[in-house]
Amino acid sequence: MEVVLLENIKNLGQIGDIVKVRRGHGRNFLIKYGKALKSSKENIDIVNKKKYTLNQKNLELKKDAKKIFDIINNTNYKFSKRAKENGELYGSIKPVELSKAISSAKKIEIKPSQIDVGKEIKKIGTYEIRINLHAEIQGKIHIEVVKEEEKPKT
Repeated sequence: MEVVLLENIKNLGQIGDIVKVRRGHGRNFLIKYGKALKSSKENIDIVNKKKYTLNQKNLELKKDAKKIFDIINNTNYKFSKRAKENGELYGSIKPVELSKAISSAKKIEIKPSQIDVGKEIKKIGTYEIRINLHAEIQGKIHIEVVKEEEKPKT
């Protein structure tokens, strides 16, 4: 499936580019969330006419991302979790939990989809997590996972 991009998308292309994507990705993500239009002569003409305003909108998004980058880049967060004796967690730390921690600490909204955990966090330790703020701006945070102190039974 060919689509015309309405915004810069990392590893895919720039505004106005005509790219080939898998049908499901095109239909269920790019077109659904207004990031692209199905490639046709009419849509290409529309994008070319709107390219200037789309580029201005992209610059605004980039400025906002830069402000957020300055606030959260290289910040540290600590998570206390229940863990087994060998350091494995009961469960794992998910992007939703990271998003909530950042929001409560810094009073800014980071969507879970912007957080790139890489491998699942299933052990006690320190981790570096990438935050995709914009196609051209990525920040990183550091998290420390420690064992939750068990409460004595009364």
